[in-house]
Amino acid sequence: MRALLYALPLLLATAATADETTGTILAFDRVDRVIVLEDKTVWQFDEKTELAPDLVAGDTVRIIYTGAADSGIGPIASILRADG
Repeated sequence: MRALLYALPLLLATAATADETTGTILAFDRVDRVIVLEDKTVWQFDEKTELAPDLVAGDTVRIIYTGAADSGIGPIASILRADG
């Protein structure tokens, strides 16, 4: 029981959290499931990602993903056109 109490803060610190970013699409490859934003960040998504159907280069998007702390990012939940 004591070990569990000591491990609890560590488990809570590594829990995944929802996060988001916005940016303008520089390049979009729907076949390879990759979006590159103008800041040169590359976002690879999978078939589970909610995706606006008609995104093109120049669109501003809002990307919602699961943050994984020091491990980077987890799955991308959605890539949708940002309210402008």
